[in-house]
Amino acid sequence: MRLRHVSRVFVRAGRPGEQYVPMSAHRDGSPSPLPHPVIRLPHEQEIFARRRGLQDHVADRITAFAGSMVFVYVHIVWFTGWILVNEGLFGQSAVFDPFPFGLLTMIVSLEAIFLSTFVMVSQNRQAARDNVRADLDFETNVRSEVWSVHIGRALGLDPEEVEQQVRMFIAQSRERIDDQSGHSKG
Repeated sequence: MRLRHVSRVFVRAGRPGEQYVPMSAHRDGSPSPLPHPVIRLPHEQEIFARRRGLQDHVADRITAFAGSMVFVYVHIVWFTGWILVNEGLFGQSAVFDPFPFGLLTMIVSLEAIFLSTFVMVSQNRQAARDNVRADLDFETNVRSEVWSVHIGRALGLDPEEVEQQVRMFIAQSRERIDDQSGHSKG
């Protein structure tokens, strides 16, 4: 087993593919596992679930049903039955909405108004969820950058030099992307 000293913490490197195990030194110098710190990042689904009310659940269920093939099949059966009944297939006494089916048109229009409203409510909530996700991603990125700088300093790396190399790599990457997009357009 190899031990590397990083600051006052040892890291035990196992076989390739194994994870590094944080270690600390006993007073006699022998390594012992560190208690694993619990870093709990909030998950966007947990954050968003706390904000949802009954109306949100209802809107989501209606939107989910309206976006399913069952919804399409129900409407095919409904419209077919409506038209057959109102064309007199079951006798003239059963006709309640003769051609051009004004009642059916009004019902379908009202349904479209409500469904579009439910879809917009769900889209607005999805946009809010995306904002929460972006905030959590940003926090994670900041956390990673801070940890990277501290680890780099502990390993004796110059953060400014690393940052300069990162900027150079990003610029080269953007140039390649611009060159490729320029070739595909021309």
